[in-house]
Amino acid sequence: MLACSIDTKNYKITGRDSLVFLVDASKEMFIKGEDGEPSNFDMTMQVVRTVYTSKIISSDRDLVALVFYGTEQSKNPRNSFKHVYVYHDLNEPGAKRVQEVDALRGEKGAKLAAETIGSGETSLGDALWCCANLYSDIKLRLSHKRLMIFTCRDEPHGGDSVKDRQARTKASDLKETGVVIDLMHLMKPGGFNISLFFCDIVSPPEDESEMGLQLQPSDKLEDLQKRVRAKELKKRTLARLNLCLGEGINVAVGIYATAVAARKPGSIKLYRETNEPVRSKTRTFHTQTGSLLLPSEIKKAQYYGGKEIVMERDEVDAIKKFDDPGLFLIGFKPMEKLKLLHHIRPAVFLYPEEDEVKGSSCLFSALLKKCSERNVFALCRFISRRNYPPRFVALLPQNEELGEGKVQITPPGFNVIYLPFADDLRTLDPPQFPSASQTQVDKMKEIVSKLRFKYRSEGFENPVIQQHFRNLEALALDMMAPEEIEDLIMPKVDQIDQRLGPLVQEFKDLVYPAYYNPESKPAAKRKTADTGGGAEKKPKVELTEDELKAHVQNGTLAKLTVPVLKDACKQFGVRTTGTKKQELIDALIARLGS
Repeated sequence: MLACSIDTKNYKITGRDSLVFLVDASKEMFIKGEDGEPSNFDMTMQVVRTVYTSKIISSDRDLVALVFYGTEQSKNPRNSFKHVYVYHDLNEPGAKRVQEVDALRGEKGAKLAAETIGSGETSLGDALWCCANLYSDIKLRLSHKRLMIFTCRDEPHGGDSVKDRQARTKASDLKETGVVIDLMHLMKPGGFNISLFFCDIVSPPEDESEMGLQLQPSDKLEDLQKRVRAKELKKRTLARLNLCLGEGINVAVGIYATAVAARKPGSIKLYRETNEPVRSKTRTFHTQTGSLLLPSEIKKAQYYGGKEIVMERDEVDAIKKFDDPGLFLIGFKPMEKLKLLHHIRPAVFLYPEEDEVKGSSCLFSALLKKCSERNVFALCRFISRRNYPPRFVALLPQNEELGEGKVQITPPGFNVIYLPFADDLRTLDPPQFPSASQTQVDKMKEIVSKLRFKYRSEGFENPVIQQHFRNLEALALDMMAPEEIEDLIMPKVDQIDQRLGPLVQEFKDLVYPAYYNPESKPAAKRKTADTGGGAEKKPKVELTEDELKAHVQNGTLAKLTVPVLKDACKQFGVRTTGTKKQELIDALIARLGS
């Protein structure tokens, strides 16, 4: 079986995603770290806030809840469970909830938490039961249900076997209903031993590579945010298709987008009085009778050979359909045949779907192994969706890579490279410029080597998108001013000057002539010697009759300007009532062409 960090869980049921934060509110969670580091409770609230804001931006229809256990106060539906405080029930995130989570951060937040919820006895079984009731009260269809436990206590019940057994039973019931339970355990003195209790509570890892991550507690905010983001982020297939290797041999595969460009969301039209979204509705009416046309009454037409060919909508759909969606293997080619210029759009990733067709993982693994050993790629015909045109793609093999602690860095599978058609390849005629001398080239190589650094795409954020969402956040949360962002795209001029030193001036001396300043503005144009300082008028261009006749015969009168045509009409006595260029040309043709 293949190990892959991509979640290949079946998402056939459409609906909303749901996430419940179950946070330990014991006194141990509020102990600050060394050197003024935030407490485990403060880090958890920061993570909850980050997830809330990201949900609002990316998928505001998902449901999120925040529940505290081990509290002194109790607040839950029907108050059936003691020491369980439902701070937010399962609902869509909003600005008010973000503000309420912000109120629980920092020293003031710790005081507010002590006054509002307090710290008391712990019963994780009752907390899990309360979360189960939150899910059962939702009438909406849920596609994915996840529960995250944040705690720094590896024995929450202090060795009470009755409470431990109740918690294990309730966790088992939750997992049977499709709820995935994750543990986000935090650092505590003496270390966190997951095998004492929580190994029977949490769901098994969806991937073998996650075993190392589950055993290590989080002691920093960045580490905790990374783990929550990896669990919370949806990893769904773009499509599930069959890879046809031959007659009757099909492998079920899923297509994943490994990188998607971040874009600003589109604007939403709102009604001025109620501030509610406006929905547009299009209706088609008959131009002569004014009657409403049904979709079945609308036909499409195409003019061909001077005749109007009318087609039904089903006929148009049949014309668009080339074949059923899927991948069809054509053959194999050496890796040297794949050039850099063949890259015309971002690639997607191919991974087997064992749940669709049994044995797909085994056959897929064998194909991947042989392609990698022989250094070849598979050439396929690819139709991604119904009524989509076919494309030629190259399946580039990618082997699994493991990092420290045998954690998977790169999953095994095929990168789907979209190949260009013949029309996409063009020959360009670049402009000719004088070639640089070898001395100039060597000096520029020194400059490039000084400015070279290791580029990482995750190290640079789009400043326009970041500022856009900061402005929206400031408006929604009634902030005085949006949070300032650092534009990481702007060059660090001081560091560049320090690295280069005198190399820039040496390069300028080699390229530019003496006494030439490339940064100076060009000199202004000299005025004429006339007293008015105006531009000198151009002399009139007079044409002979033979030259005009030649222009008429060659059809090049349109190349002449309007003043020249007017002067020609006056010179040869051609009368014209219009002053437009085409009227002057017609008059000259009628006079000289006869």
